[in-house]
Amino acid sequence: MSSRASILKAVKTNKPALIPLPEINLGFFDEDIDLVETFIKNVQFVGGRAFVLQSVSDIDTQIKSLYPHAKQIISTATASQLGTVSISEATNPHILESIDLAIIHGALAVAENGAVWIAENDIVLRVLPFITNDLVLLVSKETIHLHLHSAYEAIAKRDRTFGVFLSGPSKTADIEQCLVIGAQGAVSLTVLIL
Repeated sequence: MSSRASILKAVKTNKPALIPLPEINLGFFDEDIDLVETFIKNVQFVGGRAFVLQSVSDIDTQIKSLYPHAKQIISTATASQLGTVSISEATNPHILESIDLAIIHGALAVAENGAVWIAENDIVLRVLPFITNDLVLLVSKETIHLHLHSAYEAIAKRDRTFGVFLSGPSKTADIEQCLVIGAQGAVSLTVLIL
């Protein structure tokens, strides 16, 4: 028996019994707050920005005013007509390195931390929200959840495909505490709330 096989056998033999997850009273976390206002405040706290729009027809006007120099734009959101680059599942992700702006529909948002859930169906290519220079997420007011517990309940009902919570632009800091924005993803994140 190889070392690997003997280690795996020992792990399997000595596996502890499963215990049920604790019951959590989610009512304990309920607050009577303005979800949109709290969401905007927390998006700003993590380095992003958020705007409430009056109608779908305002989306492209707002994006043009925020990103007037964006030329290479991918829009996977049907509400925006600004896309200049088309992609499909067959697109080689390596050619996306020059994308200025990506516009993506967010399935839901979380007021607690300013996060937006984007699902694989809304991004076409998994790399898109991370490789773009700037990122715009479109979210409906009705899909803003108070906290992550509620958001997890909502996404638990989905088909088990790729999805990710994004909160603010990409950030990292080394041990010298030098903050770098856009190190592993978008340099800016804007959320447009409808």
